[in-house]
Amino acid sequence: MSRPYTIDSDVLGFADRLTETEKSVLAELRHVLETKVHPYLNDAWSEDRFPTEVVEPLESLGLMDPPALAAAGEPVRDLLVAFRNFELARCDINMATFYNAQAGLFRTACVVGGDEQQARELDEKIRTYQLRGVFALTEPDHGSDVAGGLATRAEQLEDGSWKINGAKRWIGGAFDADVLCTFARDIADGQVKAFLVPRTAEGVTLEKIQRKASLRIMQNAEITYTDVVVDADARLRNINSFKDVASCLRLMRSDVTWIAVGAMAGAYEAAVRYVTQREQFGRPLAGFQLIQEKLARMLGNVTSSLALAVQLTEQQASGVYKDENSALAKMVSASKLRETVALAREVCGGNGITLDTDVARFHADAEAVYSYEGTHEINALIVGRSITGTSAFV
Repeated sequence: MSRPYTIDSDVLGFADRLTETEKSVLAELRHVLETKVHPYLNDAWSEDRFPTEVVEPLESLGLMDPPALAAAGEPVRDLLVAFRNFELARCDINMATFYNAQAGLFRTACVVGGDEQQARELDEKIRTYQLRGVFALTEPDHGSDVAGGLATRAEQLEDGSWKINGAKRWIGGAFDADVLCTFARDIADGQVKAFLVPRTAEGVTLEKIQRKASLRIMQNAEITYTDVVVDADARLRNINSFKDVASCLRLMRSDVTWIAVGAMAGAYEAAVRYVTQREQFGRPLAGFQLIQEKLARMLGNVTSSLALAVQLTEQQASGVYKDENSALAKMVSASKLRETVALAREVCGGNGITLDTDVARFHADAEAVYSYEGTHEINALIVGRSITGTSAFV
């Protein structure tokens, strides 16, 4: 039976651009998130662990190639993918990050970075979870400067295989991956290449990053590669420089914008639920002027950021990809997310620092979104370079 699909915080009706079939896919996703994912989140966040109970319900939906769309003869449109990220983040930022480690980062690296044969063979396995992987780019000493500073090294041996040495950090989902899509600098030409390294390969060690105050459900790893040897076929053949890596990142930056917008909506809606139920001074908090002003600001943030995200997605769907536009969208939406989750926490008062209202989880996890996939400062410099025609990167 089909479920209705409406978004309380989508006051201008951006979801009306979706087809009825697409809405049914998202309605089913929301039902699964509310009934089979959300009940596990707060305990898992508090205990700094990933709830394995949520994996099968999410994967069984086939969201990368929804059966309902195939039955209706409809393509998987960019706007559906965007609202999929919105729904995941509206429930929980960790879940959106977990899902996109496979469906966004890893899949894009393989489909764009592989040659025609690799892309065809890998994509089928990725969509059906026969092959699980992660995108291993960031390093212990290189994040924003990874383009020029990437220190992991790859050396091609006489038999055509490759030997990799180095380290990666902040790699979410690595502990459950079959392969680690590892970016390393070829010592022969100094260019960055990509390799699908088996997680269990000799010389690969993973260590969980401890004591995180954000994104506690998503398990992040520091990975060390010590004389790790992989076959020649493990190299993604269309990644031959960091320019090629940047092409992958350009395609994925809008995903983070949608995660930010979805999380804003989730925090706003959680705050509205709380203030309409909580009474102080003999009446609901929702009846106080100061509370209503904050709710209005939060809704304004959601609405303006949603408009920005939709326009960016539709522009990209038409084939127009501009670094400065995706950077602007990520920069603005992540900043508005920070403000929105802070306001959500405020209106929930003391209870807002507990996990029970959900806003504390959004409040803490927003800090990760603010930094990952391009910090505010780096995105600002990309936009500034476009505005002035002059690069301020050093």
